Amino acid sequence: MHLFFSRAGDGALPLPAYPERAARGLERWRAAAEDTGDSRLSDMAETIVEDASGRRLLDAVFGNSPYLTQICVGEAGFSCGLLHDGPDAAFERIMADLDAKPGEDRDRLATLLRVAKRRVALTVALADIAGAWDLERVTGALSEFAEAALGLASGHVLGAAAEAGAFRLADSKNPEKDSGLVVLGLGKLGGRELNYSSDIDLIVLYDTERIRGGDGDSLQGHFVRLTRALVRLMEERSADGYVFRSDLRLRPDPGSTPLAISVQAALTYYESIGQNWERAALIKARPVAGDIEAGEDFLERLSPFIWRKNLDFAAIRDIHSIKRQINAAKGGAKIAVAGHNIKLGRGGIREIEFFVQTQQLIWGGREPSLRHPATTQSLSSLAESGRIAEHTAADMIDAYRFLRRVEHRLQMINDEQTHTLPADGEGLKALAVFLGYADEGAFARDLTAHLRRVETHYAELFEDAPPLSMPGTGNLVFTGVDADPDTLKTLGRIGFDKPETVDAVVRGWHHGRYRATHSTRARELLTELMPALLEALARTARPDDAFLVFDEFLSRLPVGVQLFSLLYSKPHLLDLLAVIMGAAPRLARHLSRRPAVFESVFSPGFFDAPPGTDALAEELSRLLGGGRDAEDILDISRRWANDRRFQVGVQSLIGRLAPVPAAQAMSAIAEAAVGCLLASEEDAFAVVHGRVKGAGMAVLALGKLGSREMTAASDLDLIFVYSSGEGSSTGPKPLPAGQYFTRLSQRLISALTVQTAEGALYEVDMRLRPSGNSGPLATSLDAFVAYQRDSAWTWEHQALTRARTVAGPGDLRRKVDKAVRGVLTRRRDSAKLIADVAGMRARMDSEHHTRSPWRVKHLRGGLVDIEFIAQYLQLKHAHGHAGVLSPDTRGALSNLAGAGFLDAALARDLIAALDLWRAIQGMLQLSVEDGPIPEALEPTLAKLGGAADFEDLRELMRATASRVHGHFRDLIEIPAQKVDR
Repeated sequence: MHLFFSRAGDGALPLPAYPERAARGLERWRAAAEDTGDSRLSDMAETIVEDASGRRLLDAVFGNSPYLTQICVGEAGFSCGLLHDGPDAAFERIMADLDAKPGEDRDRLATLLRVAKRRVALTVALADIAGAWDLERVTGALSEFAEAALGLASGHVLGAAAEAGAFRLADSKNPEKDSGLVVLGLGKLGGRELNYSSDIDLIVLYDTERIRGGDGDSLQGHFVRLTRALVRLMEERSADGYVFRSDLRLRPDPGSTPLAISVQAALTYYESIGQNWERAALIKARPVAGDIEAGEDFLERLSPFIWRKNLDFAAIRDIHSIKRQINAAKGGAKIAVAGHNIKLGRGGIREIEFFVQTQQLIWGGREPSLRHPATTQSLSSLAESGRIAEHTAADMIDAYRFLRRVEHRLQMINDEQTHTLPADGEGLKALAVFLGYADEGAFARDLTAHLRRVETHYAELFEDAPPLSMPGTGNLVFTGVDADPDTLKTLGRIGFDKPETVDAVVRGWHHGRYRATHSTRARELLTELMPALLEALARTARPDDAFLVFDEFLSRLPVGVQLFSLLYSKPHLLDLLAVIMGAAPRLARHLSRRPAVFESVFSPGFFDAPPGTDALAEELSRLLGGGRDAEDILDISRRWANDRRFQVGVQSLIGRLAPVPAAQAMSAIAEAAVGCLLASEEDAFAVVHGRVKGAGMAVLALGKLGSREMTAASDLDLIFVYSSGEGSSTGPKPLPAGQYFTRLSQRLISALTVQTAEGALYEVDMRLRPSGNSGPLATSLDAFVAYQRDSAWTWEHQALTRARTVAGPGDLRRKVDKAVRGVLTRRRDSAKLIADVAGMRARMDSEHHTRSPWRVKHLRGGLVDIEFIAQYLQLKHAHGHAGVLSPDTRGALSNLAGAGFLDAALARDLIAALDLWRAIQGMLQLSVEDGPIPEALEPTLAKLGGAADFEDLRELMRATASRVHGHFRDLIEIPAQKVDR
């Protein structure tokens, strides 16, 4: 008897890493041959064992691979034939058996394919271990079998779908022919480089122009079900094993597309938002099953996308980014052997593949000779064309062959789809022995040398291009469909708690799922920005939250190129953006709703001190003068106010603007908006109704606008006061004065509050007008004075202490301000005054009581207590000392102390507390809508309060509230109780 493997020789056969397993496996195999009852087979097994080369090969299998041992024992007859006749004859028989068995029912086909896969696995393994086949023959055989298996499975599922009435087949005996089903193999299957335990990367399409019959609207559903059936047939595990795990995630945008899509939909996707990494993946694409002609036609139509003849600088830079996202260096860095990932790690298989594919993408459009799907052939072609040095190609080819051999032996041990070397010494030594090394040291030296050469050539390829990884930190790779392990480690290392979420979201950006990333140029810029962006977000206190807020912002951007270009040219603005996303969710959400506002950061003077009211009014008036119509005027006013409020917010957030000037700036914006819109509405109203001769309307502001203490969330407390003039208006549709100014008030309120495409401007509260909600919107000056004199409650006079006119004719504004002053300087019944003030505060506390230290308005000892103290003392003393009056609470407290009505030390304490509460409230209303305070905001709040840290701030706030509440009790509450008694 002549044994094939005897003729092949045994010089390269590895020793068994576990001799005891080899002995056990040998006995099991001999027993299995004997148990068949076939004496010829039993004799053949003994002959093989007695042959020195046969015995050594069996020891190599049984002593190194439990998986191969199991197949040999379970397939004693086949393994004897394989060892006798050799792998070529065995493989030919397996493929011939498949060719002879089309049309099997599902169960028999499933068994047939699984048995064949098992036998192919053993055949290829023994050929590789014995050195009978080179790498190309090993990977080629695996790929050939996968293609045949897919063909049989595709034919079966097509036949089943046709029988169910989904469509008609052109040839029932050959279901794949002219079926319109396109099964593309990509990755290693497409390149005929399938590894030992590889998944198969597939894209399944259907060509509606080739499919016969069937309802066009339901075709997608039919082909999705067909694809699921195909995948199940290939990867379901049974007692006979499985065929191949199938991965369909290389299809267009797998997160949002069905398993099978139409050819036209695929072409549209690639031509509109296809990415360069997808071009790289499609280099290896080829039809492997189904309608081969339809698949070839699809790839021909897709060729201009894959092979672009003209590449601009941005496209080349993006292709470079496929490589530059990996933190490669020209040697020198330590590469640990134990636990190293030979596919994804430094110097690994992926770096070789990316090295090839990036050059193919750049040059392949003009040089068809570079379009080979096979890695080693492509490296040779690149060297022949002069695109890379010959020694570089030789090093890369040697390394590729070495690493693929290591990969195969690693996977043969237990049929695991792994690329990671054992982390323990015993496992590493066993692998080294399986590869033919005497010890792990020699293996480690060879492996490290290959990895270093690959890494060096890889880094040199684009050494002049700026890095896209973080120096000294690690990879940031978001190409392909699998998360890069080193990228996840990098994200975790720099501060993200959920790196998998960050990775998945970034991949969604690159798939063009947001309008901002639809264009190729936008995605190229985003790729360039990614390291700096993630690093900036990682510097915030809660990087994951900041990242998700940025994602919301990005999802709302109408276009991305302009913003990305500006951030690319001005990278320091990324830090500002990250601060907003991390520390100011309210400001960030406002930015998300109105992303165009961020453009104002790039305008000259953005970080200058905000202008005063007059300058702002002049600016807005000029802009409104260019409005085309009423709607345009409303939009202009909102864009302007958003820009200006955003400016103040950003300056406050980064500490460029102190709380008091910030509040004054917010108030100036509102005052300018009210004044300009009143003038605009008056002009528009006059076109129809004319004007009331000798009359006008003033806007009296109370609350935070009146006191110039506005925050980002403040509404407008307004009263409209008009002078009667001479009867009715003079326009085409005249109106009596009262009705005229009421209608004008309605128009102004609508102009301030109505939602447009740019949002609302302000909320307006009219409840402080005479008679409250039951009173008219606009009140004549005489009626206003009479109401305040005869009918107003004490709390309404308290509100008037913060009143000032902000719009209207100058003479009328002076009259209204004088009338307010007259009300405030009236002599009052001290007992009634203090009882009323104390009673109103008690009712407010009953309605709004809070224990939260951050609700600084209603907190006992908070803003309301301080404001009530100032209001009470002004109303008590202003009749003889009008100088104590000030709409600004801070100014009023200072005036009262100066006039001797408030102890100077107590006044300083109240002013310090007022400053603290206003600073906290202003920052919170700028930054937080609801929910907890962002951790990133804590240092800012502490600094605003003059505290050492956030805990120190909490203690300061507690002590301040306690003192202020004590002052309120001493000045108002306790005296009021004595009055009641």
